[in-house]
Amino acid sequence: MADLPVSLLLLTGIVVFSELARRTVLFLFPKRPWTIYPLEFISTFQLCACTHELKMLGDAHLLERRFDLTLTFLITVVHGFTFHGAICNPTGALELLCRRVVTQRDTVTRICCQLIAAGAARAAMPFVWALELSERHVLHSRAGFRCTASPVNAPLVVAAAVELSCAFTMHCAGANVGRMKEMYRVPVIAALITTLVYAGGPLTGAVFNPALAFSIQFPCPGNTFFQYSTVYWMGPILGMFSSLLLFDKLIPALSGKRSNTLDFNGLQKEKKT
Repeated sequence: MADLPVSLLLLTGIVVFSELARRTVLFLFPKRPWTIYPLEFISTFQLCACTHELKMLGDAHLLERRFDLTLTFLITVVHGFTFHGAICNPTGALELLCRRVVTQRDTVTRICCQLIAAGAARAAMPFVWALELSERHVLHSRAGFRCTASPVNAPLVVAAAVELSCAFTMHCAGANVGRMKEMYRVPVIAALITTLVYAGGPLTGAVFNPALAFSIQFPCPGNTFFQYSTVYWMGPILGMFSSLLLFDKLIPALSGKRSNTLDFNGLQKEKKT
């Protein structure tokens, strides 16, 4: 546990650095419509960099399971309160597109920012670990800063189904907690994410975020790029579409009610199903 305080300080440093960067962008370019793109980049970088550090601790079995989950919950709450509207998940951007909240160009730009940030975090963390701030960082440095085993611990179809189920659950929750105040919504979502990590973590890591998976799971040995894409990209995307099908088509059709969509300016309007 001697390495834990160092990792906690490092996580704090990543969050503080990212928050300073976000506030600088918002200060220099207030009320600009394109500021969401640097916010997406900075926030996705924060998410991926912090997850790299947590994954390193988890792979080394330095934390008890319950403490690991507690730390996951806490850092997720921090992410939720600091992202300033950034989605940090390509499936979330695709959901906004399907709901007609954003344009195709906006969606592509957001996803590009997220994937570039994911790659930047994957490239940056080895330089942080190379500082050898803790004994675990020293060992990770000697191992070449890479995971040594595949994160997929189930047949490919089962693993994809796990990621699909996690994404489906998250998007279903997101469709029903949107009207809650942020102070309540963020802990609820964090608790749900922690529960999904507990349930699906041993099988796939329960990432259900294509950008995050690209950063922390794809460099791992044991599976091909296509296999990782099937599990960590296709699974969450299908989970998101399943959620949309349920809440935007099936439930309104069965209840005979109208479904609500959003126009490009975020103004609610009604549409008959």
